[in-house]
Amino acid sequence: GRYNFDRIRFDYYRDQTVALEAFKAHLYDLRVENTSLIWATGYDFPARRAGIAKLDEIAHSQPTGLSAFIFNLRRPKFQDRKLREALAYAFDFEWSNKNLFYGQYRRTKSYYSNSELAARVLPDKDELAILEPYRGKIPDEVFTRVYEPPKTDGSGKIRPNLRTAMQILRKAGWWVKDGKLIDPKSGKPLKFEILLVSPLFERIVSPFIRNLKRLGVEARLRTVDQSQYINRIRAFDYDVITSGWGQSESPGNEQRDFWSSAATDRPGSRNLIGIKNPVIDALIENIVAARDRRSVVTATRALDRVLLWGHYVIPQWHLKFDRIAYWDIFGRPAKDPKYGVDFMSWWIDPAKVASFDSRKKSAKKE
Repeated sequence: GRYNFDRIRFDYYRDQTVALEAFKAHLYDLRVENTSLIWATGYDFPARRAGIAKLDEIAHSQPTGLSAFIFNLRRPKFQDRKLREALAYAFDFEWSNKNLFYGQYRRTKSYYSNSELAARVLPDKDELAILEPYRGKIPDEVFTRVYEPPKTDGSGKIRPNLRTAMQILRKAGWWVKDGKLIDPKSGKPLKFEILLVSPLFERIVSPFIRNLKRLGVEARLRTVDQSQYINRIRAFDYDVITSGWGQSESPGNEQRDFWSSAATDRPGSRNLIGIKNPVIDALIENIVAARDRRSVVTATRALDRVLLWGHYVIPQWHLKFDRIAYWDIFGRPAKDPKYGVDFMSWWIDPAKVASFDSRKKSAKKE
């Protein structure tokens, strides 16, 4: 029942605003929407209100991986795990989701989110058999707690979280002098740059920077063009970036490029964090060498726990559905695929096409 269209045409637009207006004018039939603001506010036009242009949120069980604020551990200032843990308390996801994303997103809590590979319960005996040899070399929380990122009530009143962050910092030897957070090793105020490639992300990062300032941290925002951004990422020339890693249902040797010591100093690798940890190297090899599905899941969950409790990143968010805008000329299977929209299983519905012009005229009269 797939590949039902005689011809498919792809149109390319350099400007997303123009692309949206072209859809409204029915210059093309189907659009995948990736921006929460546009999904919430950008589709109020007569054909949508008349029901001949439709919006649909199609749920899926596709692994969403991890998007995050990523610390570059190649910078000495970010070698302190407790510092990284504390800074996560300055990111108010609940406020951002409510005020910037129209409540559409879920907080990411795993490097393998939205899949059975995510470590969302305490380790079972099979996982403990993998992890026990490394007790004392990995965070104690790996054995006793399920990772949860800091949470707020969404009001923007983040003072309790900042108080917790300061308690963590003080125990780790950090202190505040003249409103600046002082690094106990260098004796210098903590400063860093958050590097972006798109100005659209500035509205998300700016509240985070304001909260960091209340901790005494001087974080600055820098947005560069795509070529400069790519070159800086390849050379690991950044303090903090917003990026991530996609994942499949069957992780394997690509994990070496994501987290292994061998990839840390290799220009252009996907070890964006700069992890250089022999325990993580060994956990990766458990995944690569797994001989059956159960072993893959167990080994991946073990790695997930160690990565999460390393506080290498501040997790961001993900969607559990695809946002699809389309004109009402299609037929669809009664049951959607588990792993996301399969447009190739749709078809042109002759009855809908036959009545389309009259429905469109009615919509214009509105």
